[in-house]
Amino acid sequence: MQPISISHANYTFSKDNAPVASVPSGSTVRFVSKDALSGQITKDNYKEAFGDFDWNTVNPATGPLAIEGAKPGDILRVEILDITVTTEDGVLLTGKGLGVCTDFFDSLESRIVRVKNGFVEFSPSIKIPVRPMVGVIGTAPAGEAVNNGTPGEHGGNMDCKEVAVGAAVYLPVNVDGALLSMGDIHTVMADGEACGTGAEVSGEILVKVDVLKGCTHPTPFIESSTHYMPLASALTADEAIDKAVLNGVDFLMRSYNMSMILNFRKLKGPCKLF
Repeated sequence: MQPISISHANYTFSKDNAPVASVPSGSTVRFVSKDALSGQITKDNYKEAFGDFDWNTVNPATGPLAIEGAKPGDILRVEILDITVTTEDGVLLTGKGLGVCTDFFDSLESRIVRVKNGFVEFSPSIKIPVRPMVGVIGTAPAGEAVNNGTPGEHGGNMDCKEVAVGAAVYLPVNVDGALLSMGDIHTVMADGEACGTGAEVSGEILVKVDVLKGCTHPTPFIESSTHYMPLASALTADEAIDKAVLNGVDFLMRSYNMSMILNFRKLKGPCKLF
């Protein structure tokens, strides 16, 4: 099928977003993505870009894609096959009211970094290896729409660097078709966005989508070649950590038929992962 174009960008995960395409389970699909700032900051205007900056167009996600046969209660497995960065410039954003170091600034500040020969050129003496990842990926929630800047049970703006090539993201199916959207590519990002952003770029994401029936392990969830990683979001870090740990415990109990006190028992496993 044709790639899903950046013309199909939306700013909420919603059951009311009409699907732009529909594919069978097992299909491979390419999503074309704008950078998280919708191209508003460039090397030509980055010093004065905030005069008329539109915050309503931040974190665009391309989609949604409907997957045939996906029904509420199923799980959607999204395997990241490839991420292609299609710009030579990455955008960094920090400053007053954004990120952890907000009190060091009187205003917002942006910077353009060069993406060249497999590195992000942060300065003449600092080059960071490129490792593209997807910041926003999720399915439509069953209830109210969720802004693309917010993570949750549906996925969304999780900004997890492990959502990279070779990983698979497991997401809940809350509505018919799942309604999958994604975007917000970073050419590299640390463990979160401490300054406010990653190195924001435009690009393309090639994924394989599979509908899993009868799969009961917690979502969102990441499978890599070496790890299984439960994800959780909450208003505080403590709450999110507790939720992620409990989701991990639940996954292990179901996968290995263990009870909380390590006695083996009969319990339906989450799905075939091993």
